[in-house]
Amino acid sequence: MEKDLFGKALLDYQNGKYTEDLITSTNISDEDVLPLPYLFRNFETMPKLEQTALKLTKGKVLDVGCGAGNHSLYLQDKGFTVKAIDISKGAIKVSKQRGVIHTEQKALLEETETFDTLLVLMNGTGIFQELQQTSKYLKHLKSLLQPNGQILIDSSDIKYMYEDEDGGLWIDMNTNYYGELDYFLSYKGEKEEPMKWLYLDFNTLLTVCLSVGLDCELIEEGEHFDYLAKLSIKD
Repeated sequence: MEKDLFGKALLDYQNGKYTEDLITSTNISDEDVLPLPYLFRNFETMPKLEQTALKLTKGKVLDVGCGAGNHSLYLQDKGFTVKAIDISKGAIKVSKQRGVIHTEQKALLEETETFDTLLVLMNGTGIFQELQQTSKYLKHLKSLLQPNGQILIDSSDIKYMYEDEDGGLWIDMNTNYYGELDYFLSYKGEKEEPMKWLYLDFNTLLTVCLSVGLDCELIEEGEHFDYLAKLSIKD
């Protein structure tokens, strides 16, 4: 995120300068509005999968891609020790302003501490970017786990986006995995550099997890092809 438009938008909202929302799109979908108030949601307005993940949280926590700090703030209020990280400088500023105690601007692969719970939410597999990088990221997440630790991660199977009116699938099997997307973000007339973003179906996640020594349990499915999974080190 070279321009950090995401961070700028969060800072505008936090500092009372909210005049317009973020605009997102992908290489297979049209422009859509991402309302800034949604990025500041409380527990009651979170999707059910996020609520479930927070209820399952235990011990010392790493909140990966913390955004405005919603998950971290909720867990802090419940007495958890939480470290919140994000690559967005603006997001980290906002998290600090909102009261997240321990927060740091860094990429996941730069983290070295160990934790009891790793939260990788809001389509957490997106940070893997491409299917071929999934094992690298999962191995790193595994290295951050304390004994009996857990990774709570969510994603969606976006196969439905390739369906035609008759229910047929238009997926080119000669190209990359269908969940690998180019993600575009714009804010107040500025465009962010496109980034790779990965939506991962559960069976594929399960397969890669087993290959790197992680158990992968389907915890809950959402209403729109989304799911929450719990990963842990195989006995």
